[in-house]
Amino acid sequence: MYHAKEFTVPTQGRGFTDITRDVQQAVADSGAKQGLCTVFLHHTSASLILCENADPDVRRDLESFFARLVKDGDPLFVHDAEGPDDMPAHVRTVLTQNSLSIPVKDGAASLGTWQGVYVWEHRASPHRRRVTVSVVG
Repeated sequence: MYHAKEFTVPTQGRGFTDITRDVQQAVADSGAKQGLCTVFLHHTSASLILCENADPDVRRDLESFFARLVKDGDPLFVHDAEGPDDMPAHVRTVLTQNSLSIPVKDGAASLGTWQGVYVWEHRASPHRRRVTVSVVG
């Protein structure tokens, strides 16, 4: 059995958008009791993360770390066609991921107690990001 659901995630600019409920709904809609869920983000300047969902300081600290690691406007980067955050957004995506695999157990994505699924927007301005959740069960 294979089921896929696509949805759009509006972001507010650089930061995190929790899509855990959307992923869980896609798994529930699939009817699979056991299997594998793949979450895929169709972009090169945003990423997906499986992250702590209880303390927002974790996400704030991640953003602070990446702001230090990959600075906007760094003269190292040549690719800046869409502004000073253009290449840094691509680097951030390459250093993270645009796909997650999550087991399906008892009809739900089997996440840990403190895990949530997030779209991490790496661009400064808001975007609409396309996500596909595929379930094989």
